[in-house]
Amino acid sequence: MAGVFATALMPVAAPASAADERVVTTVSEADRAAALAHWTPERMRQWVGDDELPPAEKIGRVWAGPVPPGVGRLFFTAEPGVDGSCTATVVPSSSKDVALTAGHCVNGGLDRFDNPIKIVNVVFVPGYDHGEIPHGVFAARAFAWSGTYAGPMSGADDDAVIALDPVDGRHVADVAGTQEISFGTLPSTVDATILGYPVSRAAAGEALFSCARPADLRANSVTTTWNTDCDLAGGSSGGPWLRNFDPVSGKGTIFSVTSRGTMTEDGVTTDLSGAALTEPVRKLYERAGEL
Repeated sequence: MAGVFATALMPVAAPASAADERVVTTVSEADRAAALAHWTPERMRQWVGDDELPPAEKIGRVWAGPVPPGVGRLFFTAEPGVDGSCTATVVPSSSKDVALTAGHCVNGGLDRFDNPIKIVNVVFVPGYDHGEIPHGVFAARAFAWSGTYAGPMSGADDDAVIALDPVDGRHVADVAGTQEISFGTLPSTVDATILGYPVSRAAAGEALFSCARPADLRANSVTTTWNTDCDLAGGSSGGPWLRNFDPVSGKGTIFSVTSRGTMTEDGVTTDLSGAALTEPVRKLYERAGEL
């Protein structure tokens, strides 16, 4: 079956807006403080030892060495109280406070009664590794997705930007570094390095995993996506797909982020897809420094 790849359930689509619009959620100062209080080190490690997690990856491997610049783990709560995690990456911005992730990591869609699922307690931990927090915990002050994103049941424009509060007066880009992002036309096959924090039995989200695989571009009447046989489990959503990746510097250029995966009945991931970065997403990114 196909599914979105956060670790909390993100059902049903929300209505789309016009292509040049964005949907912005602003987080109050009190709610940011509550998010930082919620995500204790113990809570971040809550999935360790859970026998119900999907089986360990066979293609994806634990990242050897320091976590690449800007990459980290994104934590959140889907009300009423289901914790989850995704992956996000710091990208260049005028504010030096912006991270890129998948839209469904911050857009909860609707529940079975058509009530909006609110995403709260959003924090980003760049460089996260087995409970180590080398750069601090950054609370989200705002997040946004393009008006063209129709919610978690849609794979089109499944991207979001997050504006993060500085920690001790220091911006996330300055302390954690960034990865470049491009919106240009690419060949139909790209050698990709895909990074993410899968919440599987391999490491329960505690370690960064990677796949170095070719990604193929596929288009239909609804969406254009990049596809690969990388098998990172849920929690890898929002993780960067990097081209021209240099393993020495740990830097490359983002051309997509993990959006969806196909899973067997046993929870084994057989492939991943990421939406091609479109003009509405480019506009969303270019305005992200204003959040």
